[in-house]
Amino acid sequence: MVESTLKQDAKAPNTNRIGLTLGDYKGSPSTLCDGCGHDAITSQIIKACYELAVEPHKVAKLSGIGCSSKTPAYFLSRAHGFNAVHGRMPSIATGVSMANKDLTLLAVSGDGDTASIGLGQFCHLVRRNVPMIYVIENNGVYGLTKGQFSATADIGSKLKTGVSNELPPIDICSLAVEMGCGFVGRSFAGDPKQLVALLKAAMSHKGTAILDVVSPCVTFNNHEGSTKSYKYAKEHEMPIHEIGYIPFYEQIAVDYEPGSAVEVKMHDGSHIVLRKAAKDYDPRNKLAAIDTIHKAIAEHQFLTGLLYIDEKKPDFTTIMQLDDQPLASLGQDKLRPGKDALSAIMAELK
Repeated sequence: MVESTLKQDAKAPNTNRIGLTLGDYKGSPSTLCDGCGHDAITSQIIKACYELAVEPHKVAKLSGIGCSSKTPAYFLSRAHGFNAVHGRMPSIATGVSMANKDLTLLAVSGDGDTASIGLGQFCHLVRRNVPMIYVIENNGVYGLTKGQFSATADIGSKLKTGVSNELPPIDICSLAVEMGCGFVGRSFAGDPKQLVALLKAAMSHKGTAILDVVSPCVTFNNHEGSTKSYKYAKEHEMPIHEIGYIPFYEQIAVDYEPGSAVEVKMHDGSHIVLRKAAKDYDPRNKLAAIDTIHKAIAEHQFLTGLLYIDEKKPDFTTIMQLDDQPLASLGQDKLRPGKDALSAIMAELK
């Protein structure tokens, strides 16, 4: 009897600290192309949420239009979800944040959805510092419309047809840092260890957290001459540090030589530990971050890691002085001012 029980326990799936299995964080089967980088990102989102013991019903998944914007269907099936029109996801996200600031907003967009039709909305999202994780699955092409260049395609990169791109790219991370985004990171779909650490850190950040993830399109942009292919990314990636993440509920114990690592404390008590790699890089220095990004662009490299962080910047819900109780659950007594209150407001406008 005891032996039988032990065998059953050995077969039981592992659970996290809130009793959920890894499978509880999955969604529908993917309909993307086999080998798509977006599916690799989905796997790391699932893993990060599982390891952080995120409660799925307290997450709102948001997306726009594109291959990337299909991916929220593939993770956290128990979460809320809203698929917006092309480039308009930031407006929806802002509304969700205002209605229920207790939800964790997890957005997935693409390089077209963000850097082309949605560029204006993206900029205002960053300006407002809406509290959310914003993942950009960046493949440099429009996969749903047969692989034309997107706004993030590098000069000189080639399509499968041999056509070269002659227009300068928009570097999403550089733009986000310039605009004062409090958390900016970049990773590669083929680097799961780094991506999971960045996702965990982004989920603990209070404000807009931008993660630009190079995600090769195996159908239209994974050939010789592409600067978003797996081969090119492997050869030109330049990690600026090794990233470790320690949740607030774990004991903080960091082992490193003095001066060889940077430890950043997040608002919830968790820590990011950045071990120095090739450069003595401090992600809290905005000017240095911009300079380093531009130098890497000039050298045809792409930096990966935590590029910039300002953990003390106030988020949108704090700036707007929202009630402690989510707006979605407030009663009519607070949402609908009485006659006297309206009269006082009108009197101020005279």
